[in-house]
Amino acid sequence: MEQSTEVEIHASPERVWEVLSDVERWPEWTETVTTVTRLDAESLGLGSRVRVEQPRLPPTEYVVTELDPGAGFTWVATGPGVRTTARHRIVAGTGAGAGGSVRVRLTVRQAGPLGTVMGRLFFKRLTERYLATEAAGLKARCEATR
Repeated sequence: MEQSTEVEIHASPERVWEVLSDVERWPEWTETVTTVTRLDAESLGLGSRVRVEQPRLPPTEYVVTELDPGAGFTWVATGPGVRTTARHRIVAGTGAGAGGSVRVRLTVRQAGPLGTVMGRLFFKRLTERYLATEAAGLKARCEATR
C-alpha cells in the first residue's frame, strides 16, 4: 500500500531542503506532527534515529535509510507485522532563485502482513489527509521565508 502527493514550491531547492531536513521544526509548519525528537545525532544523517509523535497515531521511531543531501531522504519504522517507509524527495524544478520552483514528492508505503491491511482499511484516508497537509505546510513555510 503506497500513497503519495506532490507539491510545487516557489522557492530554491536549497531553501526547500533546509526546511525539509530540519525535522525537529516540522511541528512549526504542519499540524500532522506534534513532536520530533532526534535520538542519536545532531543533524539528520544516514542511520539517524528519530521519534515522531503525530495526532491519532502511536509515537514511532524512524531510522534514516537513504540520504541524498539537498535532494531528499527516506526513513523507515518497523513494528510487529508492519514496515512504514516514508520518502521525502525534491524531484524536479523549473529553476532556482526568485522566479524558480521545485516539486516535492512525499510518499508513505505500508508493507508487511499488518501494514497492507491497516494501510488500506484503517489509515488510507488519514494518510491522504496527512500527506496533503504536510505538503501544503511545507509549501507555505518555504514560500513565506524566501
